[in-house]
Amino acid sequence: MIMEKINASSEGYFVLLGFSNWPHLEVVLFVVVLVFYLMTLTGNLFIIILSYLDSHLHTPMYFFLSNLSFLDLCYSTSFIPQLLVNLWGPGKTISYAGCMIQLYFSLALGTTECVLLVVMSYDRYAAVCRPLHYTVLMHPRFCHLLAVACWVSGFTNSALHSFFTFWVPLCGHRQVDHFFCEVPALLRLSCVDTRANELTLMVTSSIFVLIPLILILSSYGAIAWAVLRMQSTTGLQKVFGTCGAHLMVVSLFFIPAMCIYLQPSSGNSQDQGKFIALFYTVVTPSLNPLIYTLRNKDVRGAVKRLVG
Repeated sequence: MIMEKINASSEGYFVLLGFSNWPHLEVVLFVVVLVFYLMTLTGNLFIIILSYLDSHLHTPMYFFLSNLSFLDLCYSTSFIPQLLVNLWGPGKTISYAGCMIQLYFSLALGTTECVLLVVMSYDRYAAVCRPLHYTVLMHPRFCHLLAVACWVSGFTNSALHSFFTFWVPLCGHRQVDHFFCEVPALLRLSCVDTRANELTLMVTSSIFVLIPLILILSSYGAIAWAVLRMQSTTGLQKVFGTCGAHLMVVSLFFIPAMCIYLQPSSGNSQDQGKFIALFYTVVTPSLNPLIYTLRNKDVRGAVKRLVG
C-alpha cells in the first residue's frame, strides 16, 4: 500500500476537473468568481480596518466579527486563485503539495468558522439575556481565549483528516472531480475501502456542524424568549438588527455545509454538490460584510467619524 501511495504521488500533481463538463460556462464562472472574490477582499478588509481604527467598535461583537472577516479572507484565498487559473486556462492541474496545503487550510478554516459562529451567538446571548453581567462574562481576556479555541479546534480537526486522507493509497489516475481539493473528492480516488475514513468524516462533521448548529439555535431560542418580554421598541429593533444578521450568516454557511458533508455520497449528486460548494465557498464570504454592515448604525457611525 505504501508503494502504491508513492507511485500515485510520484508525478506530483492532480487534475482538478472542476466544471469541465460545462466548458461554455467556464468564462462566465470566471467573471462571477472574480467579482465575488474582489467583493470578499474589499468588504472583509473594510470591517477589519474599521474595527481596528474606531475605538467605539472595540467590543466583543466586533472583535469576533473581525475574526470572522479575517477567516473569510483566508478561506477564500486558500482556493479561489487556483480556481480562477483553472477556469481561465486549459491547464487544470495542481501540485501534490499544493493539493495537500489547500485541503488542510480549507478544512481548517471551514471548521474554525463553525465554532466561531457558536461563540458569536453566545456573545449575542450574553448581551441580550445577561446585560448586567455582560462585561464580566465577555471580559477581553476571555474573548481572546474563545477566539484561540476556535482556531485551535479547526486546525486540529483538519490535521486529523488531512493525515488520514493523504495516507490512503490512490489509483492510477489523479483526476479530482471537484474544483478544489476536499476530503470526499480525494477519497473517491482510493483503491481500497475508505468506509473508515468516511465514517470519521461523518462523525467529525456531525460534531463541528450539527452540535454548533444546535447550540446556535438554543442561544437564539433564549434570545427570542427574552425579546418577547421586552417593552422597548428601540431595544427590539436593535436586537433583531444584530441577531437577524448573525442568523442570516449562520443559514448561508450551515445549510450548504450540511448538504455537502452530512448526506451519503452519490455519483448523481456530485455535479449538484459542486455548485452548492461554489455558493458557500465563493458567495457566502462576500455577503457576510454586507449583511453585517448594510443596516448597522454602529458601522455607519464609525465610517462618518473616520471620514469626518
